[in-house]
Amino acid sequence: MSKATTKMAIAFAFKELLLEKSLDKITINDITEKCEMNRQTFYYHFHDILELTEWICEQDAERAIKENRTYDTWQEGFLSIFKMIKRDKAFIVNIYHNVPKDYLYRYLYKVTYQLLYDVLEEKAEGLIVREEDKAFIANFYKYGFVGLVSEWIDGGMKDDPEIIIGRLNSLIQGSFQNALNNAKTNK
Repeated sequence: MSKATTKMAIAFAFKELLLEKSLDKITINDITEKCEMNRQTFYYHFHDILELTEWICEQDAERAIKENRTYDTWQEGFLSIFKMIKRDKAFIVNIYHNVPKDYLYRYLYKVTYQLLYDVLEEKAEGLIVREEDKAFIANFYKYGFVGLVSEWIDGGMKDDPEIIIGRLNSLIQGSFQNALNNAKTNK
């Protein structure tokens, strides 16, 4: 079995176990038994369950936004993240309630930042904007998005993600360009 296939098998087994019991009750033994592999194989790929959890989150998010990294498609990227979270509700809620919040936030921050930064790079084409200004703008929006997602999860994921993204789009429409123009002139 290839390294990628083994990691995916471990992740799949872990997600299946999360449908049966909470994260804090799952052991590495449970995962390896479900995968029909030994503990050493698990440890070859992951240090612990938290690292596995982080890896799963990163892989899922990467798939969700893979093709939506432009100014014209960023809304689809964020909507894909919401849909992925809702589709994997048992996994996300379990993580949200049983893993230190910084793990979930770190994953969301990383994914969101890269998506926003890619959009800013596109909008900054032809402008002379310092890297730290682009990073500041991406960080500002990253925190807003992660806050929205966090509240949505806390609220039981009841609100329609398309409505949330529509509202977010109304707020952001044109503000990327304005922020870049202001950064350009404030050198």
